[in-house]
Amino acid sequence: MLPTLLLALDATVLNLAIPQISADLRPTGTQVLWSVDIYGFMIAGLLVTMGTLGDRIGRRRLLMIGALGFGLSSVLAAFSTSPEMLIAARALLGITGATLMPSTLALISNMFKDPRQRGVAISVWVTCFSVGVAVGPVLGGALLEWFWWGSVFLLAVPVMVLLLVVAPVLLPEYKDADAGRLDLASVVLSLVAVLPVIYGVKHLAEYGAGPLAFGSLAVGLFFGVVFVRRQRGLADPLLDLRLFADRAFGAALLVLLLGLGLMGGLYLFITQYLQLVEGLSPIEAGLWLLPAAGALIIASSLTPAVTQRVRPGYVVGGSLFLSVLGYGLVSQVGSVGGLPLLVTGFVLIYTGISPMMVLGTDLVVGSAPPEKAGSAAAMSEAGMEFGIALGIAGLGSVVTAVYRDELSGALASDLPASAADTAWDTLAGAESVARDLSGPAGAELLDQAREAFTSGLNLAAGLAGVIVTVLAVAAIVLLRHIPAGGEAPAGEPDAGTAAETDGETGGKAADGTAEAPEPSRT
Repeated sequence: MLPTLLLALDATVLNLAIPQISADLRPTGTQVLWSVDIYGFMIAGLLVTMGTLGDRIGRRRLLMIGALGFGLSSVLAAFSTSPEMLIAARALLGITGATLMPSTLALISNMFKDPRQRGVAISVWVTCFSVGVAVGPVLGGALLEWFWWGSVFLLAVPVMVLLLVVAPVLLPEYKDADAGRLDLASVVLSLVAVLPVIYGVKHLAEYGAGPLAFGSLAVGLFFGVVFVRRQRGLADPLLDLRLFADRAFGAALLVLLLGLGLMGGLYLFITQYLQLVEGLSPIEAGLWLLPAAGALIIASSLTPAVTQRVRPGYVVGGSLFLSVLGYGLVSQVGSVGGLPLLVTGFVLIYTGISPMMVLGTDLVVGSAPPEKAGSAAAMSEAGMEFGIALGIAGLGSVVTAVYRDELSGALASDLPASAADTAWDTLAGAESVARDLSGPAGAELLDQAREAFTSGLNLAAGLAGVIVTVLAVAAIVLLRHIPAGGEAPAGEPDAGTAAETDGETGGKAADGTAEAPEPSRT
């Protein structure tokens, strides 16, 4: 649970620190987005590699290596002196963070073979993530109230020290003794496929359509095709494409990618709304986010019990429709007095995504054999992290475009060019310019900027609601064949049975030896 708690803390506290980072380091709007989502992009680009590496060198060992690297990178981020240094530190955090999440999920898969126990364990895993989401804003807000913004990164250090002390004692080691060598060419291909696509998306968000953006996307897609073709021809691929033959596996990945991506993208701008539009302090903003985090904890805890009676597809689809209602409420929030509506909408959004997180993760991890647990866990995490990063980039471009379009026509003609550019770039920049202006001019500029930002948030929430509506229908259709109760359909072995009888097909025990087959419960 410790790495899961830490990564949740790390994701939420940075959003609260953005206004202070903007005031101190003076990043551009693009640099702000990079500092937030480079972490998720690097994790997404390396999760598959790290998950496969854990299958080869040992999942506990990889977890401890990542814990040490994450702690050191956190110190570097805390003492960054420029936007470029912060972005580089966040990239290192993403690289080392990519070792943590697949290791935790893979170890859960190895320790809990029974599908019902595994479902409860993953529910606890998601609940721990939810606790991090809940505690992060309050703890981060308290730190930002009394210390400088770098203190939020230092939260990782004591957690990682504790993990390094207790992991060798409490966690079993597991690795696939028959795993082939790591194909370095596939690692390189995966990166040159992902990173140009990232650059293309970012360039589109900042500068709009152009040859450089489309060229980057084309290069990334080309190497993506080359990567897939290479995996099909390898005896020990970096990404086992055969896992996608399971319809539940592919559908669960899609739901996680889009559902969490939209929520993560909106979360960034909700935290900015609380501080820059409502004028709340960091700790006050954190406290207003607690109801949504509490709803996430309760819903994720209840999900295993509900799926004993209701098919998972209906649970996921129905809960996503609840989150659609939340997106609709956020799309109606105003720049004045919108706090109650915003909090209510965000509570519904978080309640609606909880079953998706629990069941989607369980379906992905449970569909893989034990020796591929690390790879499957990595793909589950890659879907979530890459989705959140894309959501930030996609919805961020919507909010930024609306903000700049509305503010361009509202800026006073006598405003100095440098001040106008600063105000036009970000809401935090407009707030800084407004403080420098005297009298009604500053108040008028701030009101206009807040109204423009809120309009962007409204449109982004509305678009997210439309997409999630389609996603809810897709979840019901694609996952309706999975019965309630955690058992497989008649005639099909469930994930737990496959794990228990896999001694006939190369399954491994925790010490890397083959397991003897056990009687099939199915």
